[in-house]
Amino acid sequence: MKRLLFTLLMALPLVMAAQVKLGIVNSQQIFNALPEKVAAENVLQQMSDKYQAEDARIQEDFNKKFAEYQELASDANTPETIKERRIQELQQLDKGIQNYHQEVSQLLDQAREEAMKPILDKIQQAIEAVGEEEGMAIVFDTAKTPVAYVGPYTEDITPKVKARLGL
Repeated sequence: MKRLLFTLLMALPLVMAAQVKLGIVNSQQIFNALPEKVAAENVLQQMSDKYQAEDARIQEDFNKKFAEYQELASDANTPETIKERRIQELQQLDKGIQNYHQEVSQLLDQAREEAMKPILDKIQQAIEAVGEEEGMAIVFDTAKTPVAYVGPYTEDITPKVKARLGL
């Protein structure tokens, strides 16, 4: 962020003297309008639903074994070694459930990244193409970089990028 501000401050005199064209774009607005985003989100949701169904099954098994343990624990005739063995089993199951949650979280994050990367690359390529066509020196993405002020000499190329993408 500091590097960006430094670059802007250094380029400001050049921009003022040369009447360089500056542009802004809202990549998030474009991203939300793309049909590929909806398709990718549907695939990710289906994947998430399958993991949630498996999680429910695992949790149901744990609850069943826990209920069995509670019955054993309340029985005065059950030896302590059996009770301890059941507690160890429950602890192992709980650890397995926690590991499963971590693994699923990582897998879903990775799947999201893989599904969205081509879409984001497509948007970036369209932004670069429009920026070049329009003779822009710099195009700021208002979805990623906070822009405190947009003056009258700055052009919003979001509609042109959308048009290039067929939106």
